[in-house]
Amino acid sequence: MKSFDTSSAVESGTVAGNKVDDDGGEKRTGTLMTASAHIITAVIGSGVLSLAWAIAQLGWVAGTVLLVSFAVVVNYTSRMLADCYRSPDAGTRNNTYMDVVRAYLGGRKVQLCGLAQYGSLVGMTIGYTITASISLVAIGKANCFHDKGHGAKCSVSNYPAMAAFGIIQIVLSQIPNFHKLSFLSIIAADTLSSSPPENIVMKKASLVGVSTATAFYILCACMGYATFGSQAPGDLLTDFGFYEPYWLIDFANACIAVHLIGAYQVIAQPIFQFVEKKCNKAWPESNFITKEHSMNIPLLGKCRINFFRLVWRTIYVIFSTVIAMIFPFFNAVLGLIGAVAFWPLTVYFPVEMHISQKKIKKYTMRWIGLKLLVLVCLIVSLLAAVGSIVGLISSVKAYKPFHNLD
Repeated sequence: MKSFDTSSAVESGTVAGNKVDDDGGEKRTGTLMTASAHIITAVIGSGVLSLAWAIAQLGWVAGTVLLVSFAVVVNYTSRMLADCYRSPDAGTRNNTYMDVVRAYLGGRKVQLCGLAQYGSLVGMTIGYTITASISLVAIGKANCFHDKGHGAKCSVSNYPAMAAFGIIQIVLSQIPNFHKLSFLSIIAADTLSSSPPENIVMKKASLVGVSTATAFYILCACMGYATFGSQAPGDLLTDFGFYEPYWLIDFANACIAVHLIGAYQVIAQPIFQFVEKKCNKAWPESNFITKEHSMNIPLLGKCRINFFRLVWRTIYVIFSTVIAMIFPFFNAVLGLIGAVAFWPLTVYFPVEMHISQKKIKKYTMRWIGLKLLVLVCLIVSLLAAVGSIVGLISSVKAYKPFHNLD
């Protein structure tokens, strides 16, 4: 399941727009509605397709209680994170998660935040490659089952689909400022104004977004479980919990694949820019790294090409694609990514920054309560991670790399 991690949405919701603002930066034009929509689309992903399976393992009561409990915790910590956007309270904007951690915690915690954040993003690009390929393969299987019968042996390899997805990402990754393209929010997932105060709007948006996502999660989980019971498949669409109407399965899987094409770039762009900024700073006089070249490309016209960007981004996409080919296990990979990212980014850092910001004294009741929240969430995350790793190991034992999963 895609974790209730709104930290990236909170951060993205405060990125600048395209006009001059009162602080000399770019004007922020986002509203409560656009911020809420961004959170909803950032949190809800193809992981919802495995929720029926998760409820089948946990049962009605435990599964629903866990979903609601996660939602409450995430909304609570997201409010803390929103309050940290400016430091001090009405001062300098912190435009990235690492900027916020640097302002309130500093030291090695900034590096730990970066490791958790970018590690999570790398894992998500791998997970998106796996998910997109599985959806594309499911389209071929659905058509095969429709033509030959539900009992037919319809074997379709994931690897051509992964390779095709990777090639598309190599092309898209070369578009300068891809993250600023207006159509991206339509297919893949937006900027808050400074009045009313960003933290107030973001708190409301977080409540709307998390509440909507939770309601959607519970509906998907419980309706899927009610339909399939203990036999609920790991993925409702690609594990064929149902076969007909086949065109509906095709359409749904195609929508997932299209969404993930854009979503991959949304997730990968911070990774690309982080490395490129570091290299530009380290070697500012290197033409290979810094120089932009104008080239005429057939059908596309004039395009700006940077050789370092071309090489580095291509290598990264190939890396994520190859790793996805080696470990093409949907539920285990998705669960591990969610477990690893949830605790540090959604609980630990927001709570620690809140304690620092509000100057909460050690061993007071509030301090103890917050520390207990962090500990409990750590235990839950570790258990979830262990479960995902065990599932991954068992899958790997019975799997030969670069052979069909069938």
